[in-house]
Amino acid sequence: MITKRIIPCLDVRAGRVVKGVNFQKLGDVASPVALARAYSDGGADELVFYDITASYEDRGIFTDILTETAKNVFIPLTVGGGISSLDDFDRVLKCGADKVSVNSGAIKNPGLIREAARVYGNQCVVLSIDVKRVGGAFHVFLNGGRIDTGLDALEWIKRGEDGGAGELVINSMDTDGVQRGFDLELLRAVCEITGLPVIASGGAGGASDFIELFKALPRADAGLAASIFHFGEITVGGLKAELSRNGINVRI
Repeated sequence: MITKRIIPCLDVRAGRVVKGVNFQKLGDVASPVALARAYSDGGADELVFYDITASYEDRGIFTDILTETAKNVFIPLTVGGGISSLDDFDRVLKCGADKVSVNSGAIKNPGLIREAARVYGNQCVVLSIDVKRVGGAFHVFLNGGRIDTGLDALEWIKRGEDGGAGELVINSMDTDGVQRGFDLELLRAVCEITGLPVIASGGAGGASDFIELFKALPRADAGLAASIFHFGEITVGGLKAELSRNGINVRI
């Protein structure tokens, strides 16, 4: 049986980890280097590092803090933020990333996914999608959730899969930071139309939300969260123990 992955997320702005609610009101949390080390040592299966203002500020990712973070991580590291070219892929991979997450850059340049998959392999290309309900439909947003593209999220996912993406991160803007559970309606719709690994992001408030996610949607491969880990509401190890007690297969 395939184990479910638990993935802490570091949203980084100006060299510091921050967290907000519904992509707004970002508050300072900690050093990404210190948090990355703690999660790596604490049993996380993977780690995600997002430079959350790189696309909005139209710049490349801060490589100095990324390089230092990567040195302290001994689990797979996915990096995103301002990824808009093969040169960006090359730069973050040389900084120590194992996988590269592309979001706004793929919307602006749809051929980027196919190009990156050809050069680096599908397993390296993670399509991250910021999704919000608009008029009863799931829309794709870009630039850190600032701009509604009007794209239908499910159609965009299929295009990304056809283009060569190897994994999906589904960020629900409606549930982000609210801590009332994952967006099961959105995630179920995604799981029904793709064969790619699906990482659920946005809304985790405790172990019960992860249990509900994996039991309601066996196709979900991983749960990603930030607030509950950053603020000590539960540890990765404590979460995995609770998942195991509930019959969900995790790496202990």
